[in-house]
Amino acid sequence: MAGSMMGKVALVTGGSSGIGRATCEAFGREGATVVLAARRANEGEETAELVRSSGSEALFVRADISQSSDVQVLVDACVNRYGRLDYACNNAGIEGALALLVDYTEEQWDDVININLKGTWMCMKAEIRHMRETGGGSIVNVASIGGLIGFPRLGPYSATKHGMIGLTKTAAIEYADDKIRVNVICPGLIDTAMADRFVGSPESGVEDYIMSLTAMRRRGTPGEIAESVLWLCSDAASYVTGTSMVVDGGALTV
Repeated sequence: MAGSMMGKVALVTGGSSGIGRATCEAFGREGATVVLAARRANEGEETAELVRSSGSEALFVRADISQSSDVQVLVDACVNRYGRLDYACNNAGIEGALALLVDYTEEQWDDVININLKGTWMCMKAEIRHMRETGGGSIVNVASIGGLIGFPRLGPYSATKHGMIGLTKTAAIEYADDKIRVNVICPGLIDTAMADRFVGSPESGVEDYIMSLTAMRRRGTPGEIAESVLWLCSDAASYVTGTSMVVDGGALTV
């Protein structure tokens, strides 16, 4: 697919690290202009530089997607500067506190819901409105296998990822006539800082247990998820919408 996205514009949230950073780099490698958002400015600018080093243009916009004003500024910055929005990867998210449901505070619950679910919804609203005006596009939301199964001590996180899958399927139905495809990726355990926080120390045994249930016996890489995002956005996936693509090394098959 080298250079297959020349002249296109891609927006990526949570682009400062992990899956988001890898996705920005992948879009840039294919020739797309990349607009990326994150709350951490230094890391966001680093990602933008990585994209530029591949020869593509990149713009970093500091944004908190739990704030509707930030979301609007982000999409407006993309459209006003580049005149279009072809692809969007709504990746920003947090895992929240590791706690049993009854121990979760209302504030902790709201933090996870507002970023993961409400934030994704607000991004989709802004993205879809522009894509409808310009003849279509492709949106990929990044959920988790936690959106398909329960996760002990990550109840709110799992709830938001289930919700993202529902939003994706609904949007795919509502906007198919506008030539907007909407899909969602459900990664397994990926080699990111978030995964490190989740599994804890090697002595905890959490990672060993997860790997015992994963057919490929390893974490995935951010780049492997980015390749899946790229494919779903590309013309190669022109007949794919409303799907939940599981990319988990076989974790849900064991």
